[in-house]
Amino acid sequence: MAELLGVYWPAIVLALVLGAIVGFLLFRPRQRVRLSNEAQRRPHMTGELAKKRDPIEAMRPVPTPVQAARSEGRGEGRGLAGEVAAAVGDVSGEILGINVHGELAGAADNLQRLKGVGPKFANLLHSQGIFRFDQIARLTPNEVDRVDASMGAFRGRFMRDRIVEQADYLARGDEDGYERAFGKL
Repeated sequence: MAELLGVYWPAIVLALVLGAIVGFLLFRPRQRVRLSNEAQRRPHMTGELAKKRDPIEAMRPVPTPVQAARSEGRGEGRGLAGEVAAAVGDVSGEILGINVHGELAGAADNLQRLKGVGPKFANLLHSQGIFRFDQIARLTPNEVDRVDASMGAFRGRFMRDRIVEQADYLARGDEDGYERAFGKL
């Protein structure tokens, strides 16, 4: 036996180290995340699911994010899959140091205050997930092109009516500057 240990001791040590690593990975303590109704709600939990206390009731179908956003003026995280996705976003955002919920603050703005935006155009913007002036004001030129391409009969209106510039004034609350640049609201 001593001869066997003397010959194979590097393999035995390697097996023990690998076993310890695998054991640690399998049995390490995992982060426990419990969401309760008493805790402070994150932005994506303000909807219908956050109000439900019964777990069976919480598993019933809830409106899709677009439907919920239209009815409440908000987006993100409805239903079990949405809650899981939001939780993953919270954890990954914290690890990466990114504000993953930056676009969720505040209620929807009346996009029809923009010159050139009527009810149909506003509904098209809502279908793209755009509900507030600050969202429009932060669009990059590539994003403007992408959104504009999906506007159908309203294609080209972003540039022609200077929608991004109008939204920038209204997002900042500069109604006087808006009226100087674009006329009466």
